[in-house]
Amino acid sequence: MHLVFYIGLGAGLAIAAGLRPFLPALLAGALGSGDTLGVDFAHSGYAFLQSGGWLLAVTVAFVASYAIQIAVGPERFATGPFGAAIGGISIGIGALLFGATLAEHGYAAWPGFVAGGGCALLADTAVRPVFTRARVRLPDAASRHALTLYVDAASLLVAGLVALLHPLGYVAVALAAWLLVGNRRRAGEKYAGLRILRR
Repeated sequence: MHLVFYIGLGAGLAIAAGLRPFLPALLAGALGSGDTLGVDFAHSGYAFLQSGGWLLAVTVAFVASYAIQIAVGPERFATGPFGAAIGGISIGIGALLFGATLAEHGYAAWPGFVAGGGCALLADTAVRPVFTRARVRLPDAASRHALTLYVDAASLLVAGLVALLHPLGYVAVALAAWLLVGNRRRAGEKYAGLRILRR
């Protein structure tokens, strides 16, 4: 039964990282350093996830992501190579958090790496079109910049809720999958509508 809870925790943290990777990594590291809410990496090979150096590096990357977004603009940041880089970081951190969660409790880490990367990719793929559509509708640059803050807040909220109640990780995965299916259906309907118009 414990494994079910640890899988829920790892999956939820990975989903949160898929939204935006920085705050979930910082929260997991902070909770791990205090061995709080069942989050701890000290007794595995992944103790660095709660080390001061790692948390400082994540913080620097977090601040740098906002600086780059301001410099290049929210649209270019989200759709260009910087957006792809953030997506890659999300997958990497999601894999690490899931794998380290399993390893800390005596289970093999590699299934967590695979599942965590998949969960983070699922969240990124499901949410990115939603925020792309929202960004297009926003009237000014300040609002479009603020949208990233909302995504960060959502990622922190998901990570916090999953840390409090590990089975919510399964709910987070289900919601991401539901959102992805909805996006695919919407894209299919739009494509079908375009085909009708061309006839």
